[in-house]
Amino acid sequence: MEVIRIIEATDSGNRIDKYLSEREDLALSRSHIQKLIKDGDATVNGKSIKANYVLKAGDEILLSLQEAKPVEILPQDIQLDILYEDEDLLIVNKPKDMVVHPAPGHEDNTLVNAVLYHCGDSLSGINGEIRPGIVHRIDKDTTGSLVICKNDAAHMVLAQQLSVHSITRKYRAIVYGVLKDDTGTIHKTIGRDPKDRKKMAVGVVNGRDATTHYRVLERFDGYTYIECTLETGRTHQIRVHMASIGYPVLGDPVYAGRRKNSFETQGQVLHAYVLGFQHPKTGEYLEVTAPLPAYFEDLLETLRRRTR
Repeated sequence: MEVIRIIEATDSGNRIDKYLSEREDLALSRSHIQKLIKDGDATVNGKSIKANYVLKAGDEILLSLQEAKPVEILPQDIQLDILYEDEDLLIVNKPKDMVVHPAPGHEDNTLVNAVLYHCGDSLSGINGEIRPGIVHRIDKDTTGSLVICKNDAAHMVLAQQLSVHSITRKYRAIVYGVLKDDTGTIHKTIGRDPKDRKKMAVGVVNGRDATTHYRVLERFDGYTYIECTLETGRTHQIRVHMASIGYPVLGDPVYAGRRKNSFETQGQVLHAYVLGFQHPKTGEYLEVTAPLPAYFEDLLETLRRRTR
């Protein structure tokens, strides 16, 4: 089976392989996209292009995605915290220290291994054998709500909602420092850090538009408990944005610099709290809330005691 995706480029000046690999609604690796281009399965305005083609706003990109190869990832009997499930969707509360899909160094014990065991063959295959069912991702040490699609029709609808930023995504975080304003908006482009390709950064050349709204929930001695609402979903968006204004997420091993983590949090204190979208089949609005993990609740109580 062949799945056709038509995408209108919203950015100009970006290489096509970079632009497509950073689109959260596609969740395709850069190497996968380069192979699609090489094989003639990615065209612009009806013409074949090379991976270094520089996009112009309004370019029409056509992707021909072949039916997924048989999945070779082993199903594993790993307990899932299921927030919602029906014949089209599975929404789980991902724990800390769990990678979403297999990657070098993390070939098993991932969310995909667990989902394969739970769902069997009932998963979308649009993203190929390495990411069955996965529409969007959250970092290994970020906890919270994540949706998995059980068929290609649901996957396509949710991917479209991601592309137009209509999905509700609210995160809870504890950040270093005491924010003065009760609410705020961070509007800064995000792109790959030219000095460290493993990191993202604000204000870089060819960075993509990104907007984060935050509001203060509680203030402590030296820390603030906040809720962040995403308009866009760039890689590491909340972590990068909060660090850019001087309030990095507590425990962030990448963006918190030399700030001391006295709480042994095992990575950033960041939780995908609310996830809401139009159900791909019924069209009705569906919203789930992922309860804060125990470590997060315990940390809040510790900070409250210290602040009294």
